[in-house]
Amino acid sequence: MRKLISSLIVALVAVPSAARAQDAPNPVSTALRSSLVGAQRNFVESAEEMPADKYGFKPTPQQMSFGQLMLHVAGSNMFMCSVIAGEKMPQGAKLTPDAPKEQIVARLKESFAYCTTELAKVDDSKLGESVPFFGGRTVTRAAAMLGLSEDWGDHYSAAATWLRLNGLLPPTARRREM
Repeated sequence: MRKLISSLIVALVAVPSAARAQDAPNPVSTALRSSLVGAQRNFVESAEEMPADKYGFKPTPQQMSFGQLMLHVAGSNMFMCSVIAGEKMPQGAKLTPDAPKEQIVARLKESFAYCTTELAKVDDSKLGESVPFFGGRTVTRAAAMLGLSEDWGDHYSAAATWLRLNGLLPPTARRREM
């Protein structure tokens, strides 16, 4: 776990938005909110870019489909942002990966809107407090915050790869070309 946390701290410092946050009164929570803006943009644009008939695409049978990945990100956002903010996670209608693209995109947007609202309340004063985490474990709030940021990077990498495997440019590559 220490190696993971150390790696994440290095990654956060390397990200330009995190570098700007170092001068803020709450550098960790400010950096997370800054990362949220980019993650939301990348995921929503990815979800909108992938054609509806490709939401069932899986690079291998063992991997999640694109639709599953988007719902996984939405679910992780809801859980992690509620944990980080110390709030009860709201319960929405259950969606399956074969739900229409519009519903999956709406759920993804809803999860990022929820994170925006909840993370706006967070500061660095309680980074050392224990919070519930995946697998019934507890971690510090700081570890949960770093885990959320790592989750966005990991899952965006997958989304970008799945877009490319379908002949589409991921949002970050498309913006670079412009």
